[in-house]
Amino acid sequence: MFRKLLAEFFGTFWIVLGGCGSAVLASRFPETGVGLAGVAFAFGLAMLTGWYALGPISGGHFNPAVTFGLWTARRFPGTLVIPYFIAQVIGGIVAAAILFAIANGGPAFDVAGGFAANGFGDHSPGGYSFAAAIVSELVMTFMFVLVVCGSTNIRAPVNFAGLAIGLALTLVHLISIPVTNTSVNPARSTGPAVFVGGWAVAQLWLFWIAPLVGGGIAGLVYHYLLEREVEPTMVGQQEPGWRPAHP
Repeated sequence: MFRKLLAEFFGTFWIVLGGCGSAVLASRFPETGVGLAGVAFAFGLAMLTGWYALGPISGGHFNPAVTFGLWTARRFPGTLVIPYFIAQVIGGIVAAAILFAIANGGPAFDVAGGFAANGFGDHSPGGYSFAAAIVSELVMTFMFVLVVCGSTNIRAPVNFAGLAIGLALTLVHLISIPVTNTSVNPARSTGPAVFVGGWAVAQLWLFWIAPLVGGGIAGLVYHYLLEREVEPTMVGQQEPGWRPAHP
């Protein structure tokens, strides 16, 4: 159990440090910064690399919405949901603390400027409304968790799940950064909000409820409407996911 929780801690830590770090540190330069696309790819790369490095230990959730979605999909035991949530949130907060320490050494840093926190209305990067934020977070999380469920299915190509999940997270950010700064991950939202305080904490509830609802619905839809039992194999037929052993 401890190893699983530690892997979830480090995986979430890596996503928040890599994704939010690119937003806070590397996207501020008009000519040479990474821009919105670079931030989106940073989140995706952190997810991809973290999944391959730590996924074999814990399953590579790194996100309460994924944990909840896999539980509703009957892929994950309910007794581990809360422990995973706690490990993920602590990982997000510790990553935000380290990012704060780094960013605070810069001459123009102002945590009140947002610190990559998620928000809507006046605190949305594009000024998007409360309703737009709910729809965006719910639908983006739904699709992200659906990809997680599908790419980790026994019928999916072996060893490609991390690539699909990382690219899906990149796409989600490319679509929705202007709307809410993209959460789809309550632990990612909690870390920066703790340091921004004020409005970020006041709006944090949306970035817990919408992703959890979206992820939970995705798990139900995948399990009850999309997933099907693996048929018994015929003589000589390869098992799903079969690969030849290395000599």
